[in-house]
Amino acid sequence: MNDDVTLAEAFEQHRRHLHTVAYRVLGSVAEAEDAVQEAWLRLHRSDAAEIDNLGGWLTTVVGRIALNTLRSRATRREDSLEERAERLPDPVITRVDDDLPLSDRLDQPEQQALLADSVGLALLVVLDQLGPAERIAFVLHDLFGVPFEEIAPVVERTPAATRQLASRARRRVRGSAAADPDDPRRQREVVDAFFAAARDGDLARLVGVLAPDVVLRSDSGALYRGAERIASNALMFAHPDRVTHPVLVNGQAGVVITLHGELFSVMAFTVVAGRIVEIETYTEPEQLERVRAAGVASGT
Repeated sequence: MNDDVTLAEAFEQHRRHLHTVAYRVLGSVAEAEDAVQEAWLRLHRSDAAEIDNLGGWLTTVVGRIALNTLRSRATRREDSLEERAERLPDPVITRVDDDLPLSDRLDQPEQQALLADSVGLALLVVLDQLGPAERIAFVLHDLFGVPFEEIAPVVERTPAATRQLASRARRRVRGSAAADPDDPRRQREVVDAFFAAARDGDLARLVGVLAPDVVLRSDSGALYRGAERIASNALMFAHPDRVTHPVLVNGQAGVVITLHGELFSVMAFTVVAGRIVEIETYTEPEQLERVRAAGVASGT
Protein backbone atom coordinates (compact mmCIF):
# COMPACT_ATOMS: atom_id res chain seq x y z
CA MET A 1 0.00 0.00 0.00
CA ASN A 2 3.01 2.34 -0.30
CA ASP A 3 2.04 3.40 -3.81
CA ASP A 4 0.16 6.71 -3.58
CA VAL A 5 -2.55 5.70 -6.04
CA THR A 6 -3.20 2.39 -4.32
CA LEU A 7 -3.23 4.09 -0.94
CA ALA A 8 -5.71 6.71 -2.13
CA GLU A 9 -7.98 4.02 -3.56
CA ALA A 10 -7.88 2.13 -0.27
CA PHE A 11 -8.71 5.29 1.65
CA GLU A 12 -11.65 6.10 -0.63
CA GLN A 13 -13.22 2.75 0.24
CA HIS A 14 -13.47 3.97 3.85
CA ARG A 15 -14.34 7.64 3.24
CA ARG A 16 -18.12 7.33 3.67
CA HIS A 17 -17.72 5.37 6.90
CA LEU A 18 -15.19 7.85 8.26
CA HIS A 19 -17.40 10.82 7.43
CA THR A 20 -20.32 9.12 9.19
CA VAL A 21 -18.20 8.53 12.30
CA ALA A 22 -16.94 12.11 12.34
CA TYR A 23 -20.39 13.59 11.75
CA ARG A 24 -21.98 11.54 14.52
CA VAL A 25 -19.31 12.71 16.92
CA LEU A 26 -19.22 16.35 15.83
CA GLY A 27 -22.70 17.09 14.43
CA SER A 28 -21.05 19.37 11.86
CA VAL A 29 -20.75 18.52 8.18
CA ALA A 30 -17.82 20.89 7.63
CA GLU A 31 -15.91 19.69 10.69
CA ALA A 32 -16.54 16.07 9.70
CA GLU A 33 -15.10 16.74 6.24
CA ASP A 34 -12.06 18.41 7.82
CA ALA A 35 -11.54 15.42 10.13
CA VAL A 36 -11.65 12.98 7.21
CA GLN A 37 -9.18 15.08 5.24
CA GLU A 38 -6.83 15.23 8.22
CA ALA A 39 -7.08 11.44 8.57
CA TRP A 40 -5.98 11.10 4.95
CA LEU A 41 -2.98 13.37 5.57
CA ARG A 42 -1.97 11.33 8.60
CA LEU A 43 -2.30 8.11 6.63
CA HIS A 44 -0.20 9.55 3.81
CA ARG A 45 2.52 10.47 6.31
CA SER A 46 2.44 7.00 7.92
CA ASP A 47 4.03 3.71 6.94
CA ALA A 48 0.86 2.13 5.57
CA ALA A 49 2.60 -1.21 5.14
CA GLU A 50 2.65 -1.53 8.94
CA ILE A 51 -1.13 -1.12 9.25
CA ASP A 52 -2.87 -4.49 9.54
CA ASN A 53 -6.47 -3.18 9.72
CA LEU A 54 -6.77 0.01 7.70
CA GLY A 55 -10.45 0.59 8.52
CA GLY A 56 -9.89 0.22 12.25
CA TRP A 57 -6.79 2.40 12.15
CA LEU A 58 -8.59 5.17 10.28
CA THR A 59 -11.61 5.00 12.59
CA THR A 60 -9.48 5.54 15.68
CA VAL A 61 -7.54 8.32 13.96
CA VAL A 62 -10.78 10.10 13.09
CA GLY A 63 -11.86 9.58 16.70
CA ARG A 64 -8.72 11.31 17.96
CA ILE A 65 -9.16 14.20 15.55
CA ALA A 66 -12.83 14.58 16.50
CA LEU A 67 -11.97 14.51 20.21
CA ASN A 68 -9.48 17.34 19.72
CA THR A 69 -12.13 19.29 17.79
CA LEU A 70 -14.67 18.81 20.60
CA ARG A 71 -12.15 20.01 23.19
CA SER A 72 -11.27 23.03 21.07
CA ARG A 73 -14.96 23.80 20.60
CA ALA A 74 -15.55 23.64 24.35
CA THR A 75 -12.66 26.05 24.95
CA ARG A 76 -14.06 28.50 22.40
CA ARG A 77 -17.44 28.39 24.10
CA GLU A 78 -15.84 29.19 27.46
CA ASP A 79 -13.87 32.07 25.96
CA SER A 80 -16.63 33.62 23.85
CA LEU A 81 -19.53 35.53 25.39
CA GLU A 82 -21.26 35.48 22.01
CA GLU A 83 -21.32 31.69 21.66
CA ARG A 84 -24.84 30.29 21.67
CA ALA A 85 -25.77 28.36 24.76
CA GLU A 86 -26.91 25.48 22.59
CA ARG A 87 -25.91 24.88 18.98
CA LEU A 88 -27.93 22.71 16.67
CA PRO A 89 -26.22 19.97 14.70
CA ASP A 90 -26.05 20.46 10.95
CA PRO A 91 -28.98 18.71 9.25
CA VAL A 92 -28.31 16.13 6.56
CA ILE A 93 -31.19 16.53 4.12
CA THR A 94 -32.23 14.07 1.44
CA ARG A 95 -34.91 14.57 -1.20
CA VAL A 96 -37.78 12.11 -1.41
CA ASP A 97 -39.77 11.52 -4.59
CA ASP A 98 -43.11 13.33 -4.24
CA ASP A 99 -44.60 11.32 -7.11
CA LEU A 100 -44.24 7.96 -5.35
CA PRO A 101 -46.34 6.59 -2.50
CA LEU A 102 -44.56 6.84 0.83
CA SER A 103 -44.08 3.08 1.12
CA ASP A 104 -42.35 3.00 -2.27
CA ARG A 105 -40.17 6.00 -1.44
CA LEU A 106 -38.88 4.43 1.76
CA ASP A 107 -38.25 1.12 0.02
CA GLN A 108 -35.84 2.63 -2.51
CA PRO A 109 -32.27 1.31 -2.01
CA GLU A 110 -30.79 4.78 -1.52
CA GLN A 111 -33.37 5.61 1.15
CA GLN A 112 -32.77 2.31 2.89
CA ALA A 113 -29.03 3.01 2.92
CA LEU A 114 -29.64 6.45 4.39
CA LEU A 115 -31.88 5.10 7.12
CA ALA A 116 -29.28 2.50 8.00
CA ASP A 117 -26.54 5.14 8.29
CA SER A 118 -28.57 7.91 9.88
CA VAL A 119 -28.82 9.18 13.41
CA GLY A 120 -31.58 11.62 14.30
CA LEU A 121 -30.97 15.26 15.17
CA ALA A 122 -32.55 14.78 18.58
CA LEU A 123 -29.91 12.18 19.43
CA LEU A 124 -27.16 14.50 18.19
CA VAL A 125 -28.52 17.22 20.47
CA VAL A 126 -28.27 14.81 23.41
CA LEU A 127 -24.75 13.80 22.41
CA ASP A 128 -23.74 17.47 22.23
CA GLN A 129 -24.56 17.74 25.93
CA LEU A 130 -22.02 15.04 26.84
CA GLY A 131 -18.40 15.61 27.69
CA PRO A 132 -15.98 15.05 24.77
CA ALA A 133 -14.59 11.77 26.12
CA GLU A 134 -18.06 10.40 26.90
CA ARG A 135 -19.26 11.27 23.43
CA ILE A 136 -16.30 9.60 21.72
CA ALA A 137 -16.61 6.46 23.86
CA PHE A 138 -20.35 6.13 23.21
CA VAL A 139 -20.25 6.84 19.48
CA LEU A 140 -17.29 4.60 18.72
CA HIS A 141 -18.46 1.69 20.86
CA ASP A 142 -22.26 1.78 20.80
CA LEU A 143 -22.78 3.08 17.26
CA PHE A 144 -19.77 1.55 15.49
CA GLY A 145 -18.74 -1.42 17.63
CA VAL A 146 -15.16 -0.35 18.28
CA PRO A 147 -13.77 -2.34 21.25
CA PHE A 148 -13.05 -0.43 24.45
CA GLU A 149 -9.43 -1.57 24.26
CA GLU A 150 -9.06 0.41 21.02
CA ILE A 151 -10.99 3.45 22.25
CA ALA A 152 -9.03 3.72 25.52
CA PRO A 153 -5.87 5.25 23.96
CA VAL A 154 -8.00 7.77 22.09
CA VAL A 155 -9.62 9.15 25.27
CA GLU A 156 -6.49 8.53 27.36
CA ARG A 157 -8.24 6.23 29.82
CA THR A 158 -8.00 2.59 30.79
CA PRO A 159 -10.41 0.20 29.04
CA ALA A 160 -12.42 -0.08 32.28
CA ALA A 161 -12.67 3.70 32.62
CA THR A 162 -13.63 3.97 28.95
CA ARG A 163 -16.41 1.46 29.51
CA GLN A 164 -17.72 3.67 32.31
CA LEU A 165 -17.67 6.72 30.03
CA ALA A 166 -19.80 4.91 27.49
CA SER A 167 -22.12 3.61 30.20
CA ARG A 168 -22.79 7.11 31.55
CA ALA A 169 -23.45 8.38 28.04
CA ARG A 170 -25.76 5.45 27.33
CA ARG A 171 -27.89 6.27 30.38
CA ARG A 172 -28.27 9.86 29.16
CA VAL A 173 -29.32 8.69 25.72
CA ARG A 174 -31.79 6.12 27.03
CA GLY A 175 -33.37 8.76 29.24
CA SER A 176 -34.09 11.00 26.27
CA ALA A 177 -36.95 11.03 23.80
CA ALA A 178 -34.42 10.48 21.02
CA ALA A 179 -33.85 6.89 22.08
CA ASP A 180 -36.95 5.31 20.52
CA PRO A 181 -38.47 7.25 17.59
CA ASP A 182 -41.39 5.86 15.57
CA ASP A 183 -40.77 4.15 12.24
CA PRO A 184 -40.38 6.50 9.22
CA ARG A 185 -43.88 5.88 7.84
CA ARG A 186 -45.51 6.76 11.14
CA GLN A 187 -43.28 9.82 11.49
CA ARG A 188 -44.42 11.11 8.11
CA GLU A 189 -48.09 10.56 8.94
CA VAL A 190 -47.77 12.59 12.15
CA VAL A 191 -45.79 15.39 10.49
CA ASP A 192 -48.34 15.59 7.66
CA ALA A 193 -51.11 15.80 10.28
CA PHE A 194 -49.24 18.67 11.99
CA PHE A 195 -49.09 20.76 8.83
CA ALA A 196 -52.66 19.90 7.83
CA ALA A 197 -53.90 21.17 11.19
CA ALA A 198 -51.79 24.32 10.84
CA ARG A 199 -53.21 25.02 7.37
CA ASP A 200 -56.75 24.55 8.71
CA GLY A 201 -56.09 26.82 11.69
CA ASP A 202 -57.16 24.03 14.05
CA LEU A 203 -55.42 24.58 17.41
CA ALA A 204 -56.96 21.51 19.05
CA ARG A 205 -55.70 19.18 16.30
CA LEU A 206 -52.26 20.76 16.46
CA VAL A 207 -52.03 20.23 20.20
CA GLY A 208 -53.22 16.65 19.67
CA VAL A 209 -50.19 15.68 17.56
CA LEU A 210 -47.71 17.32 19.96
CA ALA A 211 -46.43 15.77 23.16
CA PRO A 212 -47.31 17.92 26.19
CA ASP A 213 -43.62 18.63 26.87
CA VAL A 214 -42.60 19.05 23.22
CA VAL A 215 -39.49 21.17 22.62
CA LEU A 216 -38.75 23.37 19.59
CA ARG A 217 -35.17 24.50 19.00
CA SER A 218 -34.06 27.00 16.38
CA ASP A 219 -30.61 27.54 14.93
CA SER A 220 -31.11 31.21 15.83
CA GLY A 221 -30.88 30.16 19.49
CA ALA A 222 -34.61 30.33 20.28
CA LEU A 223 -36.11 27.60 22.48
CA TYR A 224 -39.81 26.94 23.05
CA ARG A 225 -41.49 24.35 25.27
CA GLY A 226 -45.01 23.05 25.61
CA ALA A 227 -47.67 21.88 23.16
CA GLU A 228 -49.99 24.89 23.40
CA ARG A 229 -47.22 27.45 22.96
CA ILE A 230 -45.70 25.68 19.96
CA ALA A 231 -49.13 25.04 18.41
CA SER A 232 -50.03 28.73 18.81
CA ASN A 233 -46.76 29.74 17.13
CA ALA A 234 -47.47 27.34 14.27
CA LEU A 235 -50.84 29.01 13.68
CA MET A 236 -49.29 32.47 13.93
CA PHE A 237 -46.75 31.71 11.21
CA ALA A 238 -49.10 29.75 8.94
CA HIS A 239 -49.24 31.31 5.48
CA PRO A 240 -51.22 30.16 2.41
CA ASP A 241 -48.21 30.75 0.15
CA ARG A 242 -45.89 28.55 2.19
CA VAL A 243 -45.28 25.18 0.56
CA THR A 244 -43.91 22.20 2.46
CA HIS A 245 -41.66 19.79 0.58
CA PRO A 246 -41.25 16.41 2.32
CA VAL A 247 -37.62 15.43 2.92
CA LEU A 248 -35.66 13.16 5.17
CA VAL A 249 -33.61 15.05 7.74
CA ASN A 250 -30.99 12.73 9.19
CA GLY A 251 -33.15 9.84 8.07
CA GLN A 252 -36.28 11.09 9.84
CA ALA A 253 -39.35 12.99 8.69
CA GLY A 254 -38.81 16.64 7.90
CA VAL A 255 -39.77 19.39 5.49
CA VAL A 256 -38.18 22.11 3.44
CA ILE A 257 -40.48 25.15 3.37
CA THR A 258 -40.63 27.62 0.49
CA LEU A 259 -42.44 30.95 0.49
CA HIS A 260 -43.35 32.47 -2.88
CA GLY A 261 -41.02 29.93 -4.44
CA GLU A 262 -38.04 30.97 -2.31
CA LEU A 263 -36.36 28.78 0.30
CA PHE A 264 -37.62 29.82 3.73
CA SER A 265 -36.74 27.20 6.34
CA VAL A 266 -36.04 23.57 7.18
CA MET A 267 -37.84 21.69 9.94
CA ALA A 268 -36.93 18.32 11.44
CA PHE A 269 -39.21 16.27 13.70
CA THR A 270 -38.76 13.54 16.27
CA VAL A 271 -41.91 11.45 16.67
CA VAL A 272 -42.36 9.03 19.56
CA ALA A 273 -45.54 7.01 20.23
CA GLY A 274 -47.48 8.93 17.60
CA ARG A 275 -46.66 12.43 18.89
CA ILE A 276 -44.04 15.02 18.04
CA VAL A 277 -41.62 15.35 20.95
CA GLU A 278 -38.91 17.54 19.38
CA ILE A 279 -38.72 19.99 16.49
CA GLU A 280 -35.57 21.56 15.08
CA THR A 281 -35.97 24.51 12.74
CA TYR A 282 -33.29 26.07 10.54
CA THR A 283 -33.51 29.57 9.09
CA GLU A 284 -29.92 30.82 9.24
CA PRO A 285 -28.45 31.75 5.83
CA GLU A 286 -25.51 29.34 6.09
CA GLN A 287 -27.76 26.33 6.56
CA LEU A 288 -30.24 27.42 3.92
CA GLU A 289 -27.45 27.91 1.40
CA ARG A 290 -26.38 24.29 1.90
CA VAL A 291 -29.97 23.18 1.26
CA ARG A 292 -30.22 25.41 -1.80
CA ALA A 293 -26.95 24.04 -3.19
CA ALA A 294 -28.17 20.48 -2.70
CA GLY A 295 -31.41 21.26 -4.60
CA VAL A 296 -33.56 19.06 -2.37
CA ALA A 297 -36.81 20.94 -2.94
CA SER A 298 -38.46 22.12 -6.12
CA GLY A 299 -38.58 25.87 -6.44
CA THR A 300 -35.30 26.37 -4.54
